[in-house]
Amino acid sequence: MNPLFTKRLDVAAMLVSLLTLGLAIIWAFPIIWSLMASVTPAPGESPLAIFENYRQVLVETPMGRWYINSIITSGGVTLIVLAISSACGYAISQINFTGRTVLWVMILASFMIPVQALIVNHFFLIYQMGLLNTWLGVILPQLIAPIAVIVYKGFFDNVPSEYREAAQIDGARHWQIFLGIYLPMNWGITVALGIIVFIGAWNAFLWPFLAVTKPEMMNVTVGASESWNGNVNELITAVLVALPVAVLYLIFQRKVIDALSFSTGIKG
Repeated sequence: MNPLFTKRLDVAAMLVSLLTLGLAIIWAFPIIWSLMASVTPAPGESPLAIFENYRQVLVETPMGRWYINSIITSGGVTLIVLAISSACGYAISQINFTGRTVLWVMILASFMIPVQALIVNHFFLIYQMGLLNTWLGVILPQLIAPIAVIVYKGFFDNVPSEYREAAQIDGARHWQIFLGIYLPMNWGITVALGIIVFIGAWNAFLWPFLAVTKPEMMNVTVGASESWNGNVNELITAVLVALPVAVLYLIFQRKVIDALSFSTGIKG
């Protein structure tokens, strides 16, 4: 290989690495700054006051209740979206039924409609069903995830058909094939989608803000914004809101990459 060409590749790789590092610093700066500010004692204040500030936020505010609400609603959204999307993706990919093409076109079309455009309709529907200020009222409108169906279908399309045909010869039904073969062979995309959906549901603000008015039913994002007045306790609250999803992403980032590589390897 031409040494000059190799040198240019090294320079390009270095520039890409520096750009990636810069973007990572920009992404992490708000969290790092907030964390450092929240653990820095004020002039003349004892360092132990930091622990007292955190104790006040965790014990003397509804933060614990908000965390429970966010965990339940985000976990519910994640589990239901994965269950519905994977089953729908399998059906469209592997089962011939009347209206299959129409359903697929509708899913593709719904992907082009922003959820914000439907929020007024969602509010009236949830209100008429009496689900305002409930976990179910927060969860239901967030179950619209056509991109998850599209991703699952794409992965299921690439699974060799011999697996399904062999299972059908042995008398397996579609739900057995789906749960026993297709889903395990694509567990990587399930892990990746699960983390993405959970983080998105955790960070959701607009719909939980509209669907919940009682303080005890608020998610952490809504509760933190409602109590914000700029003092150190609210800064600690902001850190406690953002830190879990940041830690979750950092912990599972490698696992998501490995899982996706595993799924790709099976298809190859």
